[in-house]
Amino acid sequence: MKDKYRELCLIEPSIPIFSRDWWLDAVAGRDNWDVAIVEKGGQIRASMPYVARERYGLKEVTMPPLTQTLGPWLRQSDAKYVNRLSQQKDLMNALIDQLPNFGHFAQNWHYGVTNWAPFYWRGFQQTTRYTYVLRSLGDEEHLWGGFQENIRGDIRKATNRFQLRIHDECSIKDFIELNRFVFSRQGMEVPYSEALVHSIDQACVAHNARKIFDAEDDRGERHAGVYLIWDNKSAYYLMGGGNPDLRNSGATSLCMWEAIKFAATVTERFDFEGSMIEPVERFFRAFGAVQTPYFAIRKTPSILFQGYRCLRDWKRMR
Repeated sequence: MKDKYRELCLIEPSIPIFSRDWWLDAVAGRDNWDVAIVEKGGQIRASMPYVARERYGLKEVTMPPLTQTLGPWLRQSDAKYVNRLSQQKDLMNALIDQLPNFGHFAQNWHYGVTNWAPFYWRGFQQTTRYTYVLRSLGDEEHLWGGFQENIRGDIRKATNRFQLRIHDECSIKDFIELNRFVFSRQGMEVPYSEALVHSIDQACVAHNARKIFDAEDDRGERHAGVYLIWDNKSAYYLMGGGNPDLRNSGATSLCMWEAIKFAATVTERFDFEGSMIEPVERFFRAFGAVQTPYFAIRKTPSILFQGYRCLRDWKRMR
């Protein structure tokens, strides 16, 4: 199955970057992910990669770190709408039938997949979450005009008052230092390893799918940085970072603006990757991006996993 899927990824541009074989190799390891495939007439009509791990003697199908979406990919159909829904039901049921026997399943789906009804009928649940997307990048003046005034003010401040310069050849080592500040400022551990970031970076460089922007002052101090990745359809803000002692310079907004302008040269849209954290959501929304719903799909048939999740949620609420 995986060999066929790797061949599909080589020729099918509509598969998002997070579902591509090389991305999954980087974030999960070549042997730690699998894929369900549905073939008809000698052609792959649907696929769904997944990452599974053992916990409590059961399989847990979850999202790998720094991976925004997985979920099903369905080949575009020219059938009538009513027939297309029927096709989707058949294809999704065939994908579900190929999943391993799991105790817990949780995936975030790409917002392009809007029909989760076949999973509902098979006992899955759904939570709606939001990302923010700039759907068209062709008109720079229009993009600038869509920003809230505080974002435009930050960019002017960073450029004129602090005279920050943008570099797009920041090393991954220097970016990781900036990224750590995001979590240390909040007294948190970084939720992914440095080795994982290096693995992603090497894969993205090999596939010409990333650029790192950082803002420096005339003393060479780095104020902030943005890690951008992209596929044929969209660019994605994957990671960011900034020096908390220099956070009032407007550098993050400036880096994001430069990333958006660059994205216009390589793809069609810009996805801020969203956040359900209110201050982060407010920042992304201020760039004039469109609130875009996507599905978080889950199913927990194991009583043991249900108990673990209830205990975890209870601890978070204390």
